[in-house]
Amino acid sequence: MNNKLKDELIKLKDEKSIPFQAKLMPTVQPDTILGIKTPVLKNMAKNILNSEEADIFISNLPHEYFEENQIHAFLISFQKDYDKCMSQLNFFLPFIDNWATCDQMSPICFKKNPEKILPFIDELLKSDKTYYIRFGIGMLMRYFLDDRFNLNYAEKVAKIKSDEYYVNMMIAWYFATALAKQYESIIPFIENKRLDVWVYKKTIRKALESYRIPKEHKDYLRKFSA
Repeated sequence: MNNKLKDELIKLKDEKSIPFQAKLMPTVQPDTILGIKTPVLKNMAKNILNSEEADIFISNLPHEYFEENQIHAFLISFQKDYDKCMSQLNFFLPFIDNWATCDQMSPICFKKNPEKILPFIDELLKSDKTYYIRFGIGMLMRYFLDDRFNLNYAEKVAKIKSDEYYVNMMIAWYFATALAKQYESIIPFIENKRLDVWVYKKTIRKALESYRIPKEHKDYLRKFSA
């Protein structure tokens, strides 16, 4: 059944799209990219969700193609049972090797159990693995920057020190988004230069590019962009 899905993917291979996708994902070998568009992969995941085929597919790792990892990420995202989702997620995380697959995962069951995932996020942030950390920050950004915001979460992200580009980019993304949603609480991180220099500069740049941040806040942020 796993071969059946792979055969379907190979038939959909789009040679013209591969160079563009490969450029976006330098950590992925170009010969493992089939160039298939995301909506197509999402539909494929929906078509096998909760089937025997899906169970076999997600139990066989590593996958050969990037698109297989994307389908795997969608299957986890669509999983409504929290315990099953967590089991599948923990099994899959060690095999994630790119930002796209990492960021693709947004388990729908997390929306109903946000507080339940906080201990899991804490463990991810303590990890030395790039995509564990990135996924953990992404979950804080997605579920804990609105009504559930707590300054302690921002403090935890600010304390992360890494040489990994994909970790630091996610930290900057987190703080730029936080400036849009929790400006008064987050601006001291910029004023007091609480972030590493690269992250600090990238955060300000992303914030200045954001349509969600009002002009007066951008004008103030420009004072720190020199």
